[in-house]
Order: sequence, then C-alpha cells, then structure tokens
Amino acid sequence: MTGEIGLFALILAFGVALFQGTVPLIGAARGDANLMAVSDISSVVLCGLVTIAIVMLGHGYVTSDFSLLNVWQNSHTLKPLIYKISGVWGNHEGSLVLWVLILAIYGAALAVFGRQVPPALRARALAIQGLIAAGFLAFSIFTSNPFARLIPIPAEGMGLNPILQDPGLAFHPPCLYMGYVGLSVAFSFAIAGLLGKEIDSTWAKLARPWVLLAWCFLTAGIALGSWWAYYELGWGGWWFWDPVENASFIPWLIATALLHSLRVAEKRDTLKAWTLLLCITGFSLSLLGTFLVRSGAITSVHTFASDPARGLFILAFLAAVTGGAFALFAVRAPRIRAEGLFEPVSREGALLLNNVFFGAAAATVLLGTLYPIFMEVAGSPPVSVGPPYYNAVFLPIAIPAIVLAAMGPAIPWKRADLPGVLHRMRFAAVCAVGAAVLTGVLQRDPVPMALAGYGLAAFLAAGTVRQWLARLRPARSPRRLLRRVRNLPASAHGMTLAHLGVAVLVVGVTASSTARVDVEQVMHPGEALSLAGHTIEFAGVEDVDGPNYTALQGRFLVTGPGGSATTLLPERRAYLASGTATTEAAILETFVGDIYVVLGDPVADGGWGTRLTFNPLIWWIWGGAFLSVLGGAVSIAERTRPRMYAAGAQPASVQPA
Repeated sequence: MTGEIGLFALILAFGVALFQGTVPLIGAARGDANLMAVSDISSVVLCGLVTIAIVMLGHGYVTSDFSLLNVWQNSHTLKPLIYKISGVWGNHEGSLVLWVLILAIYGAALAVFGRQVPPALRARALAIQGLIAAGFLAFSIFTSNPFARLIPIPAEGMGLNPILQDPGLAFHPPCLYMGYVGLSVAFSFAIAGLLGKEIDSTWAKLARPWVLLAWCFLTAGIALGSWWAYYELGWGGWWFWDPVENASFIPWLIATALLHSLRVAEKRDTLKAWTLLLCITGFSLSLLGTFLVRSGAITSVHTFASDPARGLFILAFLAAVTGGAFALFAVRAPRIRAEGLFEPVSREGALLLNNVFFGAAAATVLLGTLYPIFMEVAGSPPVSVGPPYYNAVFLPIAIPAIVLAAMGPAIPWKRADLPGVLHRMRFAAVCAVGAAVLTGVLQRDPVPMALAGYGLAAFLAAGTVRQWLARLRPARSPRRLLRRVRNLPASAHGMTLAHLGVAVLVVGVTASSTARVDVEQVMHPGEALSLAGHTIEFAGVEDVDGPNYTALQGRFLVTGPGGSATTLLPERRAYLASGTATTEAAILETFVGDIYVVLGDPVADGGWGTRLTFNPLIWWIWGGAFLSVLGGAVSIAERTRPRMYAAGAQPASVQPA
C-alpha cells in the first residue's frame, strides 16, 4: 500500500506544480495579491507531497519490499541499513524523486524565508520553480515510475552496485543535487526579473544568497565525489575528467562566474544582462548534465540510466526550458540599461575578465565532454578525450583566472591606475617568487609545474591576506583591531576564506601532481620496501567475511621515520548478491601525505601484485575545497536589508516595453 500512497502523492504533486506554475503568473500580470499569494502556499504543499513520496520509497527499501521493481533492482536483504537508505537515490528513478524533492525544498524555502522579495517577483520566481517541478514530475510519473509493482514478488533483491555501497556515496549525491538544483533559483529569479522588468541592484542583492547557497553545496558535492573516487576506486587519483565529473564541474564554473557578476550588479548596477545570461546558462548546463547522466549518451560508473526514450524526454524538456529562456532574454535584454560605468582598469573590469576566463574554461570542458558524442553521431570511429586534452587547454585558462582572483580585491571600483595596482601587489609578488625559489631549493630537480603551482598559490594567499589586512587599517590596540574585524562585512571574511581555500587547493594539486611516487611490484610475505621514508612490509593475505561480501585481505606493516608502526588492510571483495568484485585501498594519512596501498592479483609463485603510492599533501585538495565552502557559508550569514520596491514602482534600470 505504501507504493500506491507514494505514487498518488507524486500525481497530486504534479497537479499542484502545474497550479503553482500558472496561477501566480496570472496574478502577477494582473497585480492581484490573492492570486500571487497562491505561490507561497502551493510551494509548501508541493514540498510536503514530494516528501511523502520519497518517505514511502524509503520505507520500501528499509523493509526490503521487493514487490516494488525499483527496490528489487537496487537492494538486498543482506545490505547494511545505511546502504538501504542511500539506495533510494542510488538509481535513476529514486534519484529523480530526490531531485524533485530538493527543487521543492528550495521553492518552499523561498516562500517561507523570502519575504523581503517583492511579492510580484517572488510569485513569478515560484511559478517558474513550479513549472520546472511539473516537468520533472511528469518525467518521473510517465517514464520513470519508482513505485512500479513486480508480480510475482521475488524472495530476494538484485542488490546495489557494490561501488556505490560506501558512506561517501550516501552523502555525495544529495549534496551535489542541492547545488545542481539550487541553480534553478537563480534561473527563476532571472526569468521572473525579465518578465516583470525588475533587473537592478536590488534584484542582484536578493538573488545572490541563493546562488551562494547553491555554489556551496555544489562545491562540497564535487569535493565529496573526488574524495570518494580517491579512496574507493583503487587508482589513487582524485580527478579523472570523467564525463559525469565534468557534468557537475561545468555548472560550477558558471556558478562561480555568476557569483562575481552578481557582486558587480549589486554594487555598481552594471553587467546586468551578462548576469542574467549566466543565470540562464548555469541551470541550462545542470539540465544538460542530467541529460548526459540519464540518456545513455555516455558510459560511466556515475550514470543512472541508458534508456534513449528517457533521454529524449529530458532533451525535449531541456530544449523547451533553455529555448524559452534564451528567447525571452533576447527580447528583453536589449532594454536593460547599465547605470554604472567603469574603465577597463577597474574592479568591474577585472571581474568581467575573470568571468570571461571562467566561461572559456567551461566551454573547453564542455567541448571535451561532448566531442566523443558528436563524433559518434557523425559516424566516426569512437574517440576518447582524456586528461592530456584537459591539462593542455584548461590550465592556461585557470592560471590567469587565479592571478586575477588575487589582484581583483586590490583594484578600486570604477577607475584605477595600473601602476598603483601593481604597487599594491608587490608583497604578493615577492611571496610568489620566494615560494618558487624555495621549491627549487628543496626539490632536487623541480618541474616547471611545481615552481608555477607553488608560486601561484603563494601569490593568491598573500594577495588575499594583504587586502583583508588593508581593510582593517592600523589599530592602536588589540581591542580596536578585534572591533574592526567584527565590523567588517561578513562577505569580506567569506571572500578571504574562499580565496585562501583556492590557494590551499592549488598547493595540494601541485604536490600530488608533481611529487607523487608510485611503486608497482610483486611482493611475497615477509618482503619489505621503502617509500617516502616509510618501511612497508607485506605480511600476507587472509580470508575475511563482511556483512554482504567475502574478501581477501592483505596485511601490510608500515613503520614511519620516527618508529611508529601502523597496519594497513587493503581488500579484494566479492559481493554475495551480484558476485561483483571490488578493490578497497588502505590509506595511512600523515601530515606530509598519504601512504596508499592496493592489493592486486596473486601470481603463480605465491606472491601478490601490489601498488604502493605516496600522495604528498593530497588532503590539502579537499581541505581547500571545504575552506572555500566555509567562506561561502560565512558570506550567506551576512544579514542584508535590501530596499523594497515602492508599490507599483518601476525599476529605473529597465525601459518600459
């Protein structure tokens, strides 16, 4: 019965979403407050109905109700409870319900916490959210029903993909979806502003916290996925330019550009048309990523479905949403006037140039992701676009973007002189040169990437800290200094943390890319070798049993430089339900890096293939990412008091139609 309750809740939610997507638009066009108020109520009801649906689906997983086709295909009675719960979104149908739930949560949050947003703008934005939800609910109900019944009822399920049975995968998809779907709020604000001709600095101020929230979740979701790939997939890398990795990274690049563009629109009342374009493009790329994951157009461990009919539905939805949005933008954008003028050498100019770099980076990654698909459609032999392409085209774009990130806060608004800017960056330049020289001294044969990477990180960190200190101004006592720190806007602290996070991440990427050591060899019990100052002895292999798998477990004794001893236990698992084999690495985390051990195949003479890796400063990558997330969270916490539109007032930044 729970399956029928869940399906009925989805059907009701579809009706509510259609209602939410039409009535408030009519009310906003007529200036009818009662009709506009419908958007607030319906968005909360929609959230409640989709919550009921996903709870019913979760009940089926927890109780192993194999009368539900979705549960039978993705669960098993021996699976631990946490993976039964995460199995709800570890498949196409369930993840789609989670997508709609997060979309509904954002809508309800805007209705409840967005009271400072003018009623007409909020009603239009929530209506757009409702139309998007209606599209995905139709997709779920008519092509991807998670509550389809299975008769006769099997006694046992097929189990979840063993690679997905990991704590990281319990949190990575919801976090990533919070970012993906969160960009829909920026999209809805953009369409609502275009419909009501309400694009000015206040609009940007109202939209920015929602974009920040989505950006924080998207950053954390990507970092969690990278961390999971590092310790779970057994190859020791943190990024592989997989097409589905790219599908989340491309919207992140656009969202980062959008954050900076919104700041310009808020502070200087300019770049408004460009900001609108980024709002539309960011969510459109999220929809494109959804299409790639669910259409079968690409093959990856991340993909959920390979049904062309489902892919065609999303492709049509993508065309309707993005096509309609860009058409509206083409009609209304020429009427948007930029009130704030600026010189090329100014903070506005630097942020715009940085936006260009982010857009170019997104375009290069998108091209590399879609190129194999284009070639296949054209009838050419299959091609693969891998790390060599991305390293060649992405890094030359990323480096100047990071340099501008360091320099931008030191450049005044509206107009600046280049010699003065360079003078203010002299301390950062000295730090960059010092870091490069120190790298050359400490490393016997430093590669150019190491010199450039550490120098770039030092330049960004020093420039960021210098600008933060400059805003505090000299203080005669620690008490006055503390008061000035407290009085700085939260956005200033947030930007500082976010940019420092990027600097930390650059250090981690540079170290792991230039100083990593790999040793692959056959080892026999009792043999030992030295790696990064550690002695690693192979003690042998034994059989162990897990909750739903059997495993061959290797035993490696690791002795550190100071004599400390640790035992690492890598495994080769075979899952009982599917017979699928996986490799589980064992990792020793140290201050300077990770000792990463993988157990390979047995050989005829009693030895075992092994791969031992030293990954220097690898945790700086994820530490930097989450430091940036912390910076975004601090910026969100800033209390803003935007001015409200006067009743019936027309923002001066848009000419009447």
